[in-house]
Amino acid sequence: MSITGIERVRTDAAARGLTIEVFERAPANSLTEAAAVLGISARDIVKSLVVKRSDDSFIFALIPGDRAISWPKLRAAVGVNKLSFPAPEIALAATGYERGTITPLGSSTAWPVYADESIRGQRIAMGAGAHGHSLFVDADALLAALDATVADISQASAN
Repeated sequence: MSITGIERVRTDAAARGLTIEVFERAPANSLTEAAAVLGISARDIVKSLVVKRSDDSFIFALIPGDRAISWPKLRAAVGVNKLSFPAPEIALAATGYERGTITPLGSSTAWPVYADESIRGQRIAMGAGAHGHSLFVDADALLAALDATVADISQASAN
């Protein structure tokens, strides 16, 4: 019997002493729809983005839902000249999660986490390892549990 993404998330959170709440929700076709279903603003959903380094390793970038990665800022924080988004199947292989479900918690590899400083000091929602589910967590506790590098790595979203 294989372990589900949600079980991996719960197990990892417990091992880190992190309190999370996982909720089943109606399917959503966008971050805006997910926010409406959860009754929160898009900014309160944190996107867990898988980013590929030139050496074929990865990082997680945690970005508020109403913002986008600032590539120059993220490259400076990571200390590299090149970063890119991998194809969906590469992100799945790197984390064990499909796009739309990705979270650093329970990832098949514990890649370094870089988080935008604007998520601090609030309760956030994020992917929970399975479609139709979201988890809520205290952002500061999450950042500490993941030993995240916190920096200004986002910019206003183009849309």
